[in-house]
Amino acid sequence: MRLITLAGSGPGSAGIVAGNRVFPLTGINESLGTAWPTTVLELLRTGEAAALSGWLRERGQEVLTAIPSVPLEQAHLGPLYHGAVNVWGVGANFRKKAADMAVVPPEQEPICFLKPASTMIGPGEAILLPDGAGRITAEAEIGLVIGKTCKHVSPEEAPHVLAGIVPTLDMTAQDIHARNPRFLGRSKSYDTFFSFGPELVGMDEIGDLDALDIQTVLNGSVRYRSCVSDMIYSPWLILSYFSRMMTLYPGDIIMTGTPGSVDIQDGDTAECRIGSLLPLRNPVVQERISTIL
Repeated sequence: MRLITLAGSGPGSAGIVAGNRVFPLTGINESLGTAWPTTVLELLRTGEAAALSGWLRERGQEVLTAIPSVPLEQAHLGPLYHGAVNVWGVGANFRKKAADMAVVPPEQEPICFLKPASTMIGPGEAILLPDGAGRITAEAEIGLVIGKTCKHVSPEEAPHVLAGIVPTLDMTAQDIHARNPRFLGRSKSYDTFFSFGPELVGMDEIGDLDALDIQTVLNGSVRYRSCVSDMIYSPWLILSYFSRMMTLYPGDIIMTGTPGSVDIQDGDTAECRIGSLLPLRNPVVQERISTIL
């Protein structure tokens, strides 16, 4: 199953992508008399995302032909969701990038960091460059979206608590981090420094996860690319690792590392491409200082 959020359509904005068309869940409910939650986050938190996926496999594809839909290329896709969710990341998880950084992560102990909810933006929204922060980078990563409340999950159990994957962009104020390694959290916590979307894709759509391709793209040019098989820590080990540290809740997102980061400047467009998923693109804009009271 592939889930998106339609921008500008109010609170009932989740949609299913099937082929080259988008089927709003409000339209499905009205046409079929169903009562599916109509936001992506509500689908995850109620556990109905898994039920909806099963419904689609069993009979949904045949009934979708009678449901109002819009062409995917004409749909205005917004942020998948906003809310109080945990966003975790790991560093230096690709072998070549770790070697380039001269970093050797300790065995079974990924380098990790937490990003606040205020960093979250969606496709097409601007990445703001903080005044005086210096050099800023963006990096493409696979995001694991949690589908079930869980703790102490083994790597073997990890696929069963996952709702799916999502393209993400992680931004870092590199000059701040370079001043002191302990400033890692600060360097990643500025507003707009985490983007995700435009679609959440279930593992039934992915196929061979190890062969999945990840690309960091700047202004349409692929700067770095690799695949999951080049990760030091597999997605399942990463999910398990975080679940041993804290309870994971539906909607939580875990980034799994990047093949490479690019410097971004005002006027650029940063992009994450993952396999056949819809690409995530964000314009880069210099922040204008304003006071919020």
